[in-house]
Amino acid sequence: MDILHLVDRLEELFNESKPFLGTKKVLIDEGRLLDLIDQMRLAIPEEIKNAQQVISQKDRIIAQAQESANRTTSLAREKSLEMVERDGIVQQAQIRVDEIIAKSREDAELIRKEADKYAMETLVTLLVKLERNIAEVRKGIETLEQEQKLRHKDNNKQT
Repeated sequence: MDILHLVDRLEELFNESKPFLGTKKVLIDEGRLLDLIDQMRLAIPEEIKNAQQVISQKDRIIAQAQESANRTTSLAREKSLEMVERDGIVQQAQIRVDEIIAKSREDAELIRKEADKYAMETLVTLLVKLERNIAEVRKGIETLEQEQKLRHKDNNKQT
């Protein structure tokens, strides 16, 4: 289940809660809250799996770029050998090979940079979402703890 959906459900539970004796404190259904917290604990590893998939995609893109660069380099070498054998123009062939190799390396580096940028942006976005979710869970826990303390004090006063 999507962690943001669970946070929305937590907020909905909070909004449905009843105010406690004219204070800003509310009574929350403990069972429903604990159920949501358990679901959040299960959902967070799913978000981490998504981040790992992004990293795998980045690695695949880099591998494809490297393979493409290797193919281009191999083709350039083959082409230069053909030119040397056919025309005997060694200098021109070497210059062309060097240009093709340089271009292949530039292309591969550009693809690597773009893949790294994409992975970084995705991971940062995921981190922000996870931190926001963790903050919401902590807030919910603090609210529950405060309410439990109040109930405990009220129960002690009544006895």
